[in-house]
Amino acid sequence: MDDSFDPIDTQDLELHLLLEAIYLKFQYDFRRYSRASLRRRLASALPALKCATLSALQERLLHEDGILSELMHFLTIQVSDLFRDAAFFFTLRRDIVPILHTYPSLRLWIAGCSTGEEAYSYAILLAEEGLLDRTVIYATDINAESLRIAESGIYSAERLSTFTANHRLSGASVPLSHHYTEGYGSIVFSRTLRNHIVFSDHSLATDGVFAEMQLVSCRNVLIYFQRDLQNRALCLFKDSLCRRGFLGLGAPETLRFTELDHEFVEVGERWHQRC
Repeated sequence: MDDSFDPIDTQDLELHLLLEAIYLKFQYDFRRYSRASLRRRLASALPALKCATLSALQERLLHEDGILSELMHFLTIQVSDLFRDAAFFFTLRRDIVPILHTYPSLRLWIAGCSTGEEAYSYAILLAEEGLLDRTVIYATDINAESLRIAESGIYSAERLSTFTANHRLSGASVPLSHHYTEGYGSIVFSRTLRNHIVFSDHSLATDGVFAEMQLVSCRNVLIYFQRDLQNRALCLFKDSLCRRGFLGLGAPETLRFTELDHEFVEVGERWHQRC
């Protein structure tokens, strides 16, 4: 026996096999996601799905219908809010919108849109800035249930105070109430907003570019990727953007020390413009 042989840790092997099974059976590729993040998410998923081990979870995934949709709730990013990080949107209004006004038409890509709050934030801001009529917003995610919620445009009225405060801090000059109706404990964003948003399935791990954009926003998604997948996603964004187009990233994310650092210049808080 070779004394130098170093056997793989059982939990690492289980995780590897689970991710391969998800990819081969369902074509969802989590193999280049951050292992630390995946372990935390799966640790929460196991008791919720009544599985003692990742191997038991893999067995259920392979043989029981409906388990994948439950697991996707844990594997995909569910944290979202209207005008989340209001300073980001304030910078958009002040520094980016004047340049967007120079385009006869606009296409925006919101990558990793989750349950849609980010997409509606952009639609509301562009409506208030007189740009929505010439805009199509493509909002993408890999979670079908999240996309269903996003497309409905319906959210709990309990979140309204946070939505309203964030909207005001984004530099809005009109009340948020201009954009929704309220009733039965829920708010519904206006059909005018929803008509300018196309919600669609798209994977940053496996899919390609689908249109030329003037603006791409992908916030707090890249932090869950390994470095090679981060670079793949950033290359997609670069290839999607027109010359002098804009890329918005989350607070913990940066282009510095990436392969594309030289392709962009910083133009504001967490905003970058393609050279």
